[in-house]
Parts: sequence; C-alpha cells; structure tokens
Amino acid sequence: MAISPPSDLVLDVVRAADPAAVQEAQAKLKASKAAFAATSLAEVGKGFGAAMNIIDTPATKAGLGNPVMPKEVAEMPDEYRKFEASVLQTFVNSMLPKETEEVYGKGSAGEFWKSMMAEKIADEMSEKGGIGIAEQMYSQALARAERHGTVNTTTDENDRSRAMSMITDFERQVLGVDKSNEA
Repeated sequence: MAISPPSDLVLDVVRAADPAAVQEAQAKLKASKAAFAATSLAEVGKGFGAAMNIIDTPATKAGLGNPVMPKEVAEMPDEYRKFEASVLQTFVNSMLPKETEEVYGKGSAGEFWKSMMAEKIADEMSEKGGIGIAEQMYSQALARAERHGTVNTTTDENDRSRAMSMITDFERQVLGVDKSNEA
C-alpha cells in the first residue's frame, strides 16, 4: 500500500477537526475561488458584459432566443428600450435571492443595492436585444403610424379648448377643485 505523508496528515487533521469549522473553511475556500474566477474573467474581458452578449449563442442560432441584431436595436428609439429595461428590472428583482444580507447589506441600504444590481442587469439585457418587448411595441407603433398615415402634429384652437375642458373636469372630479370661481 502506498502512503503519501502530506495528504494523509491533512486528512487526519480534517477528520479530527470540528465538522462546523471544516464546513466554514470549505465555504471560505469556495468563495475565494469564485472571487478569483470572477476577477480573472473581468481582466480578460469576459466578465458580466461579455456574458450578456446573447446574440451569437447556440440558443439564438437554433431559433430559441431573441434574433434581434445589434443594428436593429440601435435603430429603435431609446424610449422603447428603457421601457423594456424597466419591465425586465421587475422580473430580475423578483428572481434575485431573498436572503442577501451578506452580499448587499441589511435594511433599506441592502434593498437599494439589490435594486441597483437588478437595474444594471435589466439594462444590459435590454441593450443586447432583451426579450422582445421593445421590438414588439416599436413594430406596433410603426404599423399604427402607417395605418393612420402621417401623425397630425398641429392642433387648432378647438382641440386646445377641448383638452383644457377635459383637464378641468378631471380636476373637479379628483381634487374637488372648482376653477370657475378662481377667475
């Protein structure tokens, strides 16, 4: 039987140690290994931003992902992308783990940092093509504009007075304000 003194000594020490202390040491080693791997990926440019580049993944090539090309995303108005990012932020925030005090901190500050992380993830997802909400809304807006012809950007006095009367009626209903007595 072959014997390896250094490893046998280490195993003897591990077996004699408190099991809780061993688990704690293993958890610290795993965390250290994960932090080193994340730092290494970030240094070679393959960190979170590169991981979010979902355009050329096998899933999108197989037709399972969002097939939007970066050029099409660039042509879309930014408002649509921002709306999709806000919807995605809600989804991502609900998917993040609930017990995160060790990562983000306790209380409202921890919730703030967690929400910032969800916002950044959602923004990255939306910039890389998202899940199709922005594209769908943009295509519907284009179809609606084509269907109705050009948008009438001018208003006449009749439209303005109708809008002002609607605002006044709304204020009366909601706020109980009577503007007719103010003049």
